[in-house]
Amino acid sequence: MTFPAVAPGTGPRDVRMSRRLVLILSVTCAVAVGNLYFPQAIAPLIAAGLDVPAEDATLVVTATQLGYTAGMVLLVPLGDRLRHRSLLVVLLSLTGLALLGAGCAPALAPLVAASALVGLTTVAAQIIGPLAAGLVAPERRGAVLGTLLSGSTGGMLLARTFSGTLGEWLGWRAPYLVASVAAFALAAVLVFAVPATTPAASAARRPYAAFLAEPLRLLRTEPELRRSCLYQACVFGGFSATWTGLALLLTGPVYGLGAQAIGLLALVGGLTMGWTPFAGRLVDRHGPDPVNRASLLGVLLSAAVLALGGLGGTAGLAALAVGTLLLDVSMQSGMLANTSRMYALRPDARSRLNTAYMACAYTGGTVGSWLGVRAHAAFGWTAVCILVALLTTVALARHLTARRGGPGLL
Repeated sequence: MTFPAVAPGTGPRDVRMSRRLVLILSVTCAVAVGNLYFPQAIAPLIAAGLDVPAEDATLVVTATQLGYTAGMVLLVPLGDRLRHRSLLVVLLSLTGLALLGAGCAPALAPLVAASALVGLTTVAAQIIGPLAAGLVAPERRGAVLGTLLSGSTGGMLLARTFSGTLGEWLGWRAPYLVASVAAFALAAVLVFAVPATTPAASAARRPYAAFLAEPLRLLRTEPELRRSCLYQACVFGGFSATWTGLALLLTGPVYGLGAQAIGLLALVGGLTMGWTPFAGRLVDRHGPDPVNRASLLGVLLSAAVLALGGLGGTAGLAALAVGTLLLDVSMQSGMLANTSRMYALRPDARSRLNTAYMACAYTGGTVGSWLGVRAHAAFGWTAVCILVALLTTVALARHLTARRGGPGLL
């Protein structure tokens, strides 16, 4: 099936955003995001297979994450400058080659280099979000984005299980080779599945260097983008602080559990895969602001529930399970509200808006992890929960200012 090329934000949209295409794009998001996480589970196998210290093997994970950060800055904005179909096919093909190189790497150094290239090119999920926002009618945008977010969540959760199990059976190279085949297969499918889009002429003509500076300019000129960025940076900062502190709590004297307990608790977040499409429909029906308000209140409530986890025992574990599930649901609902608001600002600049948004979110997450470790070391688990509540209160205060119609500081 072929489609006429249209500029972003124009022309018939829902006709071209079929359930089949949503499913294909969701699977693509899952595979692309999974490439970031599956090396975490096989780092010990890599260390044993290449006969290197375990600490050195973790460089593979670090290189993948650094490459992804670079890809967010250098490649994601090109979604506004190039045809989405061509860009996605090229990126997935390059990811497949990088994964193949990693799976065939004879030593740690080439494996780390190949892992950096995997991270750099596996940014398809960040291209697909703006693409989908332009193909679907505004009244269905939240639901479609929610389905794509479910795919990304599934990729994040299942990738570790997939790679760990396959690596134990067939060795650490097997997950890389299977992921390479998946990337090549999706590249071939997207050649025929993704409708042709035409970038705005103004974006296509801009020099690459100037184009990359656009996310910063958009942060300066778009107050609603800054508001969405603040919400997500605060909430993701609290989310990262929680999971950093949880690792210390569960393996510490209160529970004395192993790393497996952290993985099992993380699987609770898999329940959010069924929630996010519903949350997206709530955004479509009521708008992003009410969903933001509910999500921020949900994060505050989760901080209170999580604090009970410091008591230890079965009741404490139950509180941690309920609290992390509530935190995941609230964070992802807020993310859908933020992206829906953001994509409505500039149909011709959605990829650049997404770059600015994700950069702020990841910065918030990094700062949250750093603060979470120090809060736990200084004052214990309760301090981590207080930190989550304080970060959320900052976002909630800005939200209440926006509802009153005040300009606020951001």
